[in-house]
Amino acid sequence: MIAALSAEIERASRDIEQARGLPNACYTAPELLAHEREQVFGKGWAGVGFAKDVPNAGDAKPLTFLGVPMLMVRDWDNQLRVYQNTCRHRGMILVEEATQLKGVIRCPYHSWCYGLDGALKGTPHIGGPGHNSHDAVDPAQTGLVEFRATVWMGVVFVNLSGDAPAFEHYCGDLHARWSDFDQPLYHAGRDSSFALDVECNWKLAVENYCESYHLPWIHPALNSYSRLEDHYNILSEGHYSGQGTLVYRPSLSESGQRFSDFKDLPEKWDAGAEYITLYPNVLFAVHRDHTYAIVLEPIDESHTREHIEIFYASEAAIGPDFAELRATNTQMWKSIFEEDIGVVEGMQRGRAGPRFDGGVFSPVMDNATHCFHQWVARTYTSDAQPSQ
Repeated sequence: MIAALSAEIERASRDIEQARGLPNACYTAPELLAHEREQVFGKGWAGVGFAKDVPNAGDAKPLTFLGVPMLMVRDWDNQLRVYQNTCRHRGMILVEEATQLKGVIRCPYHSWCYGLDGALKGTPHIGGPGHNSHDAVDPAQTGLVEFRATVWMGVVFVNLSGDAPAFEHYCGDLHARWSDFDQPLYHAGRDSSFALDVECNWKLAVENYCESYHLPWIHPALNSYSRLEDHYNILSEGHYSGQGTLVYRPSLSESGQRFSDFKDLPEKWDAGAEYITLYPNVLFAVHRDHTYAIVLEPIDESHTREHIEIFYASEAAIGPDFAELRATNTQMWKSIFEEDIGVVEGMQRGRAGPRFDGGVFSPVMDNATHCFHQWVARTYTSDAQPSQ
């Protein structure tokens, strides 16, 4: 199908004045999402979960991403690992719900056991009753399948193919751009966590997040103190794009209570904030006193689940004295994200228009979205890894 769409996809790669957006099929065809699992998500680093969900050694949490069963585990050395949540014996799911492991990962089917390092530790009765080993099964070759994984800004990233360049290379200069926030992040639990189900292709959620053009009409309250004219584009030749604002400092409390700021921030963050998508599917924001991350989980070609987690700059901010302020902050962001739902769902329905040609871009306002389209077009049509 990619070959049939190659001319339309190529138009998305052109300079912004001559470009058209991606063709409708990229948002509506199930076979395109299957292609994306291998080419767009699989060859690079995709966000799949959050490190805060396995905070202690022995913690385990199962998840599914694009149909792949995964198991996040915090091993006894406090390293976060991500395994395929599948027993090497008969393919049984190992862990069904979040748990604190008591020593090993035990398959509920035939009780094969794995260490938290993934090594096969026990195969009861494999050689017959009372015989717990067999020469035909080599434990050294039968451990759990482990995915390359890393954590950045609280998000767990996984490389499904196993051969992407190091995450530091993939992330590129975004890590340097946000080095001021290379500090501990604190999460308060349920009051700083929510999810939204949206009837749109995951790419539309990215496209909307990248640009500030829609602020006056879709987010009038936000635009009242962080105006369109206060925003700027953030572009990259690599794997990210987005927007920033020179003015972000809402008043969340009538008493003037505020969260503590990150330590030693330069003056530019006094009232500045940035909102960036790290391709393919993680939406980040940084502010002087909190950050958030949104992991986009594609459910199918026209359904996306947005997993949102808010993190704070100090341990005090997640304590009881700030519970009301946290609730206000969470509700503010939830309301803003909910304002976007009608837009992205409307664009999804609009892709049913057979004569829609992908649309045109504003050469001034749509640069970040066009940057994302160019990246998608490259990864669709290239056999090389998307990080190259």
